[in-house]
Amino acid sequence: MPACGGGKGTAAKKRIAKKVAAAAAAKVTRKGSSSSSGGGGSVAGAGAGGRRRRRKRRTQSYTSYVYKVLKQVHPNTGISSSAMSVMNSFVNDVFERIACEAYYLIQYSKRQTISSREIQTAVRLLLPGELAKHAVSEGTKAVTKYTSCK
Repeated sequence: MPACGGGKGTAAKKRIAKKVAAAAAAKVTRKGSSSSSGGGGSVAGAGAGGRRRRRKRRTQSYTSYVYKVLKQVHPNTGISSSAMSVMNSFVNDVFERIACEAYYLIQYSKRQTISSREIQTAVRLLLPGELAKHAVSEGTKAVTKYTSCK
């Protein structure tokens, strides 16, 4: 009695051989080129073997924006990388809170689109007193500027 196939004949053996060959071909394809993995590697540095380097994945952060605002407010002041990391985490946290609150607001009103009105209400609910007033006025100014350029 054969060990593989359970005595079912050559059809079962052919199916298993087909699966093994397909798996091996897929492994070679993944190993040979990075284009199938969605990497979109750069051509620079491709050697004689035709192997491509993977492009480093860009991480999104608010560091450049925090730095620009810092230079507007205090031109002679710098910021350390650890402080910038704290600021980046802070902005991400506030963004997430506002987005969640705006989502709850559209759920209550049975709508499907978050508009500037929901964002404004979320900011008023989340931020205290004077800070909320300043944030709303700056947001209104930004939306007005955006719509006039559009």
